[in-house]
Amino acid sequence: MKLTPKDFFLNVAVMATLYVSAFSLITLLFQYIDTVFPREIGGYRDPYGSGISFAIASLIIVFPLYVFFTRLLNQDIRKNPEKRDLGIRRWLIYITLFVAGAAVAIDLIILLNTFLSGQELTVGFMLKVVTIVVVIGGIFAYYFLDLKRKWETEIGLSKTIGGAVTLLVFAAVVGGFFILGSPQANRLLRIDAEKIGGLQSIQWQMVSFWQQKERLPENLAELEDPLVGFILPNDPQTGASYEYQATGARSFELCAVFNRESRNLEVPLARPALPDTSVIYPGFDEANWEHGVGRVCFERTIDPERFPPFKERL
Repeated sequence: MKLTPKDFFLNVAVMATLYVSAFSLITLLFQYIDTVFPREIGGYRDPYGSGISFAIASLIIVFPLYVFFTRLLNQDIRKNPEKRDLGIRRWLIYITLFVAGAAVAIDLIILLNTFLSGQELTVGFMLKVVTIVVVIGGIFAYYFLDLKRKWETEIGLSKTIGGAVTLLVFAAVVGGFFILGSPQANRLLRIDAEKIGGLQSIQWQMVSFWQQKERLPENLAELEDPLVGFILPNDPQTGASYEYQATGARSFELCAVFNRESRNLEVPLARPALPDTSVIYPGFDEANWEHGVGRVCFERTIDPERFPPFKERL
């Protein structure tokens, strides 16, 4: 049978939307796994960054298109059975089977290699392996049976599978707002993380100021130094200056207003225990930055043994 433009674009559309939907679903499920079983990484990570928002948007837009195009194609094939053997259709299905089979095989090789090399098989890693096997393996099985003409006689089963997959995708998208939190809530967390970054910058400029002058500044404006390129950061949400107060010759506190309680995402990786995390030590600028909602003050004390005045070094 002669290939028509309609046949060409319909078959290509089905496979293109399938690939995008599968990749987006796997990306989204991986993010859920990393959230529930986090790896040891420090710093705030926006769960809607790094392609996650794109994955959700793709599933919302592209997956319904995949279902729509697949239904059109199947209806067309039922009316014109000879179109089942169109060269482009068979080529695309075989390419899909090859890619899916290769992905599952590589995934299992990585799993076995991880086990044989003595590395720890974490729950998160195992769930990611299962995710790839289920999603990619399911695609392989469906289209392999499609080549065997199974769905021509099992139309009801085909519709049941389609409904189950649609429900899975819907649950993955909706579940994200419970697992990751709403985009607005995460935006507030990101803003709070920026505030912590600003306070850290001020803290270390405060240390440098004390080392040079052996006193604390009367106000934050004294810290600005065009020669070293330090510009006093402001609250990214309100544009106001952060609160500062000297509480002693070498002690001070910095205050800010936070939107959400910290999720321990601002806490660094495990480090040696400190006798007093309120004392400033080199390399521990993230220490004790956990906070609640509202106005929170962080008390800091400069250790002169760790940060001696510059004149003593001469």
